[in-house]
Amino acid sequence: MYIIVGLGNPEETYFKTFHNMGYNAAGDVAAKLGVKFKKKECASVTAEAHIAGEKIIIARPVTYMNNSGEAVKQLLAKYKADPSQLIVIYDDYDIPKGKLRIRPEGSGGTHNGMRSVIAEIGTEKFTRIRIGIRDKEVNVPIIDYVLSEVKKEDYQLFVSACERAADAAIALAEGKATELVMTEFNG
Repeated sequence: MYIIVGLGNPEETYFKTFHNMGYNAAGDVAAKLGVKFKKKECASVTAEAHIAGEKIIIARPVTYMNNSGEAVKQLLAKYKADPSQLIVIYDDYDIPKGKLRIRPEGSGGTHNGMRSVIAEIGTEKFTRIRIGIRDKEVNVPIIDYVLSEVKKEDYQLFVSACERAADAAIALAEGKATELVMTEFNG
């Protein structure tokens, strides 16, 4: 079993912002697996799929970014899953736009959503897929940047990045070794 969580903010006004890359990628995972978000549970909307007989829960927390950990903790408890079965997808200001970074563990860095997840579940030992959003030409406070809409000229770049993040999450859920997925998708 795997629980794939895409971090973001639940209101429509945030859908096209940098901070919702995780939500978008989770939507891509569901689409690629042919399932829809139908269930409301654990402070999330969820979809259920199966890969090689294994249950996959795809979740979008509705707690807002800074409280994402509440939903993740509830999901792990409900499905009796270990953090090693968790994959979190989110935007990362520290990575150049459109690039992916997959890590098997680590701190939350400057990302409040990830800090919340780590604080709530009590460990940094879970896989994360980070979608780079940094534009070296931007000179505004991080909070203003992450909540701004993706520029029209960058839209396709981020659509592609979210699709690649979804492919990486699916590869991990299929049992592909993290190191191999990192080699294939990082960069």
